[in-house]
Amino acid sequence: MMMFSISLGLFELAFFHLLTHALFKALLFLCAGILIHGVGDTQDIRSFGGLSLNFPLVTVCMNLANLSLCGVPFLAGFYSKDLIVELACQYSWGVFILCMMFICLSLTVLYSVRLTYLSFVGVYSGGPSISICESDYSLIGPVVILSSVSLISGPILSWLSFPTPVLIFLPVFLKWAALLFVSISLLAMLSLLRLVY
Repeated sequence: MMMFSISLGLFELAFFHLLTHALFKALLFLCAGILIHGVGDTQDIRSFGGLSLNFPLVTVCMNLANLSLCGVPFLAGFYSKDLIVELACQYSWGVFILCMMFICLSLTVLYSVRLTYLSFVGVYSGGPSISICESDYSLIGPVVILSSVSLISGPILSWLSFPTPVLIFLPVFLKWAALLFVSISLLAMLSLLRLVY
């Protein structure tokens, strides 16, 4: 999405998305690191499953990061991604370019849902035991701080990046297009996961 913004000549918007993306992606990687550390440094996600029982706080924070990454409304990622989609719809490009952008959005949802499903649903099969490390405040503290920032940073960064509101007048169906693609991708991935796993 950042490269897409740059190709449109919207450099400020690309930097805005870089800022929001940094917050929820850092949260996502910290949560992944805690899970990997907690299961004895196993990195094969296929052996994960049911980790929400041993890592409830990390589960909540990681799902929050995934939702923000997918562009769910009112989380940090929504404010930048939605603006990119809306401005892209105003350009007189072919339908092919817009479809490619929506496919990219859909793929983000697909791998985010897969990560959540394989990590937190089902039964753990990675080893004899899982060490619970959520009591380690040096690990959990940054995750809680980043989760809080991911919740409130969207409007703040939006105001700092664009002090004058960016008004976009689009048809209603285009306004809801990004959210529609997120929803369709979510349902498609859940159906596929039920078939495969």
